[in-house]
Amino acid sequence: MATDNQILETYRAVYLTAEDLRVAASILYNAYHDDPFFIESFHSGDLSMYEQKLRGAIREELNELWQQEQTLIGLFEGERMLGVACIVSQQLPLGESRYWHWRLKMLISTGWQSTQALIKKESCLLEHLPSSNCGILQFIAVSPIEQKKGLGSKLVQAVLSWCDEQPEMDGVGVFASEQQHVQLLSQHGFTAIETLFIGKVEGELLFYRGQDNE
Repeated sequence: MATDNQILETYRAVYLTAEDLRVAASILYNAYHDDPFFIESFHSGDLSMYEQKLRGAIREELNELWQQEQTLIGLFEGERMLGVACIVSQQLPLGESRYWHWRLKMLISTGWQSTQALIKKESCLLEHLPSSNCGILQFIAVSPIEQKKGLGSKLVQAVLSWCDEQPEMDGVGVFASEQQHVQLLSQHGFTAIETLFIGKVEGELLFYRGQDNE
């Protein structure tokens, strides 16, 4: 039987490279395909149009986070990416302060209403986080074909390890609208700050306070 150390050595969490972004986008697209926020914000009755918008939004957001040197973490088994987590700091203008080039690319990819929904979501989270020195866990996902292996926990642990090493950051917040995600994050030290409605989607704003800030 494999020991815990052997299991841990099987997987590694590392920063993504530019060459990893295409695979990361695919993992996120499949994982977030049925996400209530994206369905509410992007779906207007045409499934193929919804999927096109979702692909475009994820692609543009990943590229923007990469170019702005935000934190993109991949969970790998050998050379194969199994999961991805994206953390954005408030050093990058978010919500209503988003850069014009991001707005333009999102408008082209998703349309006006969808872009506005993304901006309003970020503005809502920023309003309710404890301070302006908090990160936001923008995306976190394990490839659908790799579910039920405990990899979600490993990915969350990688995020927390990163957060604990950021002395200038008070912690990381995330909006979770599905109960299994709330439970997973709560098991790893996230606590619920507030129940929020983003559009018509109800969810919990969860927060992990870095160890240096406890």
